Amino acid sequence: MEKITIKNGRLNVPDFPAIPFITGDGIGSDITPAMIRIVDAAVEKIYGSGKKIAWKEVPAGKKAFAETGSYLPEQTLEDLRKYVISIKGPLETPVAGGIRSLNVAIRQALDLYACVRPVRYFRGVPAPVREPELLDVVIFRENTEDVYSGIEWEAGSKQVASIIEYLRQKHDISIADNSGIGIKNISEAASKRLVRKAIEYAIGNNRKSVTLVHKGNIMKYTEGAFLRWGYEIAKREFASDVITEKEASGNTEGRIIIKDRIADNMLQQLLLNPSAYDVIATPNLNGDYISDLCAAQVGGLGIAPGANMGSDAAVFEATHGTAPELEGKDKANPCSLVLSAVLMLEYMSWIEPAKLITAAVENTIQGGNLTSDFAGEVKGARIVGTAEFADMVIKNII
Repeated sequence: MEKITIKNGRLNVPDFPAIPFITGDGIGSDITPAMIRIVDAAVEKIYGSGKKIAWKEVPAGKKAFAETGSYLPEQTLEDLRKYVISIKGPLETPVAGGIRSLNVAIRQALDLYACVRPVRYFRGVPAPVREPELLDVVIFRENTEDVYSGIEWEAGSKQVASIIEYLRQKHDISIADNSGIGIKNISEAASKRLVRKAIEYAIGNNRKSVTLVHKGNIMKYTEGAFLRWGYEIAKREFASDVITEKEASGNTEGRIIIKDRIADNMLQQLLLNPSAYDVIATPNLNGDYISDLCAAQVGGLGIAPGANMGSDAAVFEATHGTAPELEGKDKANPCSLVLSAVLMLEYMSWIEPAKLITAAVENTIQGGNLTSDFAGEVKGARIVGTAEFADMVIKNII
């Protein structure tokens, strides 16, 4: 068991890396073992005994609370930092009190500023649109700011009364007394590093465009600033690699086109003209909406992978909820977590096992072997459980 390290911004992955995993709540206990078996099979197929992941379970969520009295133990956060790359199943956030969101808490504690969501269609998956294959986007959602910062106060609280009084007296702003108040913070540094990462991804993966999505027509000094800062970083750091949509003509000379769209229009465009978009960079809340909209077009969150990346760590995760009603019933679809593991392998530069898993998942689905969430919508499909689906993916790998 060896640690993955980062030196001078470069990832160093040993042949037997230790990778922490959080099983997750609800269906996490079903899909996480399936994911591990599939990854191990693909790695062994490509590398034999020359490379292997040393899985290290770390607690979070209900299991952690039962063991330690904390939903997110400090030791777990320390392990996620120490080992650089990790993967997690879905976590349930306590409804009353406690941590606002376990997922948000992990992202903020590790400064995982980019939520990366690739969305593409897998043949054989039931989808609600006519041509789901036209959508192939990678969404870069800023992860640390915006309304997800959790800076808010309850209506009727002393803090709200103080803020309302201050705004009235100092800035002549009228706010109803019974208001709750939240702060939307968007900074230059966070905006630029997010857009930088999106453009770097586009360059490294032969993508054609990066679209900055914002609501700057209304929120001029937050999302409008995000737009301005995005263009600034593109022109200053990537001048030879990019060209703006306004500057582009018929011949873009192989450069990446930088576009921008207002958020509500973008939601429409992704339905009406999905093939026009490639890489998307956007503030936190917009990214939440856009990620789910895109996932719905190709079959839902059950087939949508996710990653949270920072400068010093990366956590890959299932993008769906815990579905506690399915816990332990061997019915859950493991694809979101399995495909998140594919992203993880790609991040590690273990490209061949990642390709094997992607092809095996698609071949399994095309063969009509589907978990219950998909099978009911596909004529002639055979319903398989979580473990059997994993068995069939492994069979297609081998």
